[in-house]
Amino acid sequence: MTMPNDSNQPIRFSFGDNPALADRLLALVLAGKKDATCGALAHFGGGGEPLPQVGRRDIVLNGAGEEACVIETVSVEIMPFEAIPPTFTDREGEGPYAEWRAGHEAYFARNGGFSPDMEIVCEIFRLVEVLPAGRQLLAETLLASADGTF
Repeated sequence: MTMPNDSNQPIRFSFGDNPALADRLLALVLAGKKDATCGALAHFGGGGEPLPQVGRRDIVLNGAGEEACVIETVSVEIMPFEAIPPTFTDREGEGPYAEWRAGHEAYFARNGGFSPDMEIVCEIFRLVEVLPAGRQLLAETLLASADGTF
């Protein structure tokens, strides 16, 4: 099910729920290994951020809260957690399906609760621009990749 959003204003956000995770996931985006993300539907709207909207450009922050890059939403679907296919999870760049699932179950459990049938907003995006705060992380990521450590 594709969901529209009434707001086309950019959202400023960081991936994950702590600075280290924000930087690790941002590095995957900058390296071209992550072009998807997901979040619990319950965390959108109301007092939370608006749902992603196809065509909207958002600003991704690094772990220090600095603007690191701009992404553009390509598609948005809402589905139960247990129905998210490996073709989507592979795009998140966070390891094989079993590893992705364990990591996301833990993430959702510590951020409001987890249930296999909980509704998840699955977003695919493209990297539009790397901003100054993202350039150093990108350089570090490229060096680590060349060394075989990333």
